[in-house]
Amino acid sequence: MNTELLLLIVSLPPNPSSLRVRVWRRLRAIGAVALKRTVYLLPDTPDHYELFQWLAQEIQRAGGEATLLRVEQIENMSSGEIAQLFHEARNSDYRLLGGRYRKLLQSLDRKAAATNPRVLVELAQLQRDYEKLRELDFFDAPEGAEVERLREAIDMRTRPSEEPKRREKAVSRLADLKGRRWITRRRPHVDRIASAWLIKRFIDPEATFLFADPQDFPTDAIPFDTPGAELSHVGEDCTFETLLKRAGLRDRRLTRLAEIVHEADLRDGKFPRDEARGVDVVIRGLLAAHQDDQEVLRHGLALFEGLYAGASGKE
Repeated sequence: MNTELLLLIVSLPPNPSSLRVRVWRRLRAIGAVALKRTVYLLPDTPDHYELFQWLAQEIQRAGGEATLLRVEQIENMSSGEIAQLFHEARNSDYRLLGGRYRKLLQSLDRKAAATNPRVLVELAQLQRDYEKLRELDFFDAPEGAEVERLREAIDMRTRPSEEPKRREKAVSRLADLKGRRWITRRRPHVDRIASAWLIKRFIDPEATFLFADPQDFPTDAIPFDTPGAELSHVGEDCTFETLLKRAGLRDRRLTRLAEIVHEADLRDGKFPRDEARGVDVVIRGLLAAHQDDQEVLRHGLALFEGLYAGASGKE
């Protein structure tokens, strides 16, 4: 983390009272966070310096005082503690935005989502708000990952379903996919880890898994749980459910596990499985504890093997 910071120290007159509100809104709009009640921080960049300069001039013209400083270190605060101040501000914003994304996801009409004018308008507004928030997320706040997951779920949900003939053909091919490499997006969450477990457990015990950005996917690997991939979300189904159906697997324990994965991934209330929240929390913990996606996968495979072994087939 770059520890060079800009500090704006402000002192506002009691009148006009609207000045305090105006300054607070401006500080919030540019992503500044409060170190103390009258001291605000931004990472030291030319754009941020100019924004603080303009705000300082506005405060001074209104009869207040403003001092702009460049600092390399704040006494008694580590770089991590400074980043945490920004994380707390952005996490709150991400949670609000995530709530709006989740509400839209839960209300989607699966048959007409891709062309529903209301959905398209709401998605466009959410996209604008997301882009604005990303511009203010200087240190990659953790809650941003949940919003990204919801965005991906909506993207895959609103894609038109594949033709039935294509699905039938894929089922026949799935059993022949032996000794292949599979690839999905980085930082795997519930659906990606569960799908990898299903592949390795029931389709190909020798399967290996790669993680990359979609534009860097190698052509010889089989993509899954990524927008545009054949083995991904289809209609109401998450990727785990798609793989389960295409592999032709008939197992009540897998059906129960699919409901848990669906709820943990999509949270649309289709399957009210209480276990979903716990699985989601555990995998978030794995992602926080391990930067290596292969290590996350290793622990995740053990998790789903345990869930499968402990599941009752009587439900």
